[in-house]
Amino acid sequence: MAPPEVAGSGERRDLTAELEGLSGRIAEAEGYLDIDTLRSRRDELEAEAAQPDLWDDADRGRAVTTELGRVSDDLAKFEELITSLDDARVLDELVTEAEAGGSPEAELAKELEEALGDLETRVARLELQSLLSGEYDDRDAVAEVHAGAGGTDAQDWAEMLLRMYTRWAERRGFGIEIDEATEGKEAGLLSATFIVRGRFAYGLLSAERGVHRLVRISPFDSQHRRQTSFASLDAVPFLDELTGEVEIDEKDLRIDLYRSSGAGGQHVNKTDSAVRLTHLPTGIVVSCQNERSQHQNKAKAMQILTAKLAQREREERQAEIDKIGGERADNAWGSQIRSYTLAPFQLVKDVRTGVETGNVDAVLDGDIDAFIEAELRRRRSGG
Repeated sequence: MAPPEVAGSGERRDLTAELEGLSGRIAEAEGYLDIDTLRSRRDELEAEAAQPDLWDDADRGRAVTTELGRVSDDLAKFEELITSLDDARVLDELVTEAEAGGSPEAELAKELEEALGDLETRVARLELQSLLSGEYDDRDAVAEVHAGAGGTDAQDWAEMLLRMYTRWAERRGFGIEIDEATEGKEAGLLSATFIVRGRFAYGLLSAERGVHRLVRISPFDSQHRRQTSFASLDAVPFLDELTGEVEIDEKDLRIDLYRSSGAGGQHVNKTDSAVRLTHLPTGIVVSCQNERSQHQNKAKAMQILTAKLAQREREERQAEIDKIGGERADNAWGSQIRSYTLAPFQLVKDVRTGVETGNVDAVLDGDIDAFIEAELRRRRSGG
């Protein structure tokens, strides 16, 4: 049997190197997050928030407190990382001393491994955040899934995508609201509109914007043939406040009221006050049927319509649709950003980045962060 100090020494060298690697990455984060500037900004915002007349202007009050919360959250996360790094260094020294004395401490080494694993996860999240520097990346998102080519299979696939993004949001601790869902003729969904609430929800979901392709043995085909179907995700930033960025003239709207009990199934509340807004100059249509009253449904639909019109104006100003949301493509053959193959083998592969996995079940259960991060990195590199 090998002496314990030999095995311990080999392990220790690896853990020490990992610790130093994490230390370097945290030092880099201090630079790209511009921590000194954030601390100065926090002081300014705290002074402004303490002014007795802050809420004389409600919009200004909300803006100051919202920014203060975000800046304070960023600083708290970074400072917690520094504390955890210091604690890991202490553990590293204790285990090194124990090994030097010829009595390796297995429990201490295990504790250090766990601490390093936790640090790795948190540093990776911080690095991902650094990729989300767009003007609206830290906002909530209003998203839509639409069935494309593929008939009933495509409608079923749209519902599967809605579940995937719902599970993804839950994994990240985001809130999610299904505001409208239109059932397919035989199964699944023709479309659904949902809001994801959480910091960076839009920036993350923007990496998923596009057409998703599914290949499987169709459960709707009596001959059990393989079927290819398509569904798409669209996403725009969502603001609770209706800003001055877009003004909507009531005479440009057609407002239709309808019963939601005929569509939406399990995804929405059954009410008699669903609202559909059509913006006549652009043809944009927005529906909402999940609130408890006609007034609430109309207010939510107006928020979503405002978000869509604001996105449209930003795209026109920039003259490049993909600056914020990426290029739109036909919801059919040859336009997919990712393929999900369930038969004759199992594989999910992203066309843009080449990232792939054979664990299809995990992906459909919301484990899509690797795809999102790879796409954000591709965008950053200009790929």
